[in-house]
Amino acid sequence: MPKLLKHLDGEWRICEDTQATYLSLADWHPGEALEVGVDAEPTPTWLEALSIAVNFPAMTDGRGLSLAVLLRKRLGYTGELVARGNVHEDIVHFLARCGFNTIELANESRLDTALKWVDPHTGYYQASVISNESALKRAN
Repeated sequence: MPKLLKHLDGEWRICEDTQATYLSLADWHPGEALEVGVDAEPTPTWLEALSIAVNFPAMTDGRGLSLAVLLRKRLGYTGELVARGNVHEDIVHFLARCGFNTIELANESRLDTALKWVDPHTGYYQASVISNESALKRAN
C-alpha cells in the first residue's frame, strides 16, 4: 500500500493511503475524485472535483508541475491535489512549491528523506504557488 506525504494543519506528515478511487476524465462526474495525466488540459469543471490526482509517467516529466500551477493559479483550485505515479523523493520539494498538498510515494521510498526534503528552506527568493511574492516585494 502506498504511503502519502500530506500537508495537514500547516505541516507535512506521513500518512497511510486511504485508497481513494480516482476516475479518468471519461468516467468522471463533478463531486468525484479525478485522475488526469500530465498532458491534460484543465477546465473550470475540474473545480468541482472532490480531489485531483496528477499521474506522473516519469520522474523526469515536469508537465505535472506546470499543470498544478495552472490549477492553483489560473483556475483557483483549492481542493486536494495529489501527485502520484512515478514520483520520487528527489522532487517532493518542487511538487509542494507548485501546489500539490498530497504526494503519493511507493512503499520502498525513503519516507523520512522525503519528509525532510519537502520543505527544506525557511525562505525563498522566487514567488510560487505557496508564496505569491518574491523576496524583493516582501522587503518593500
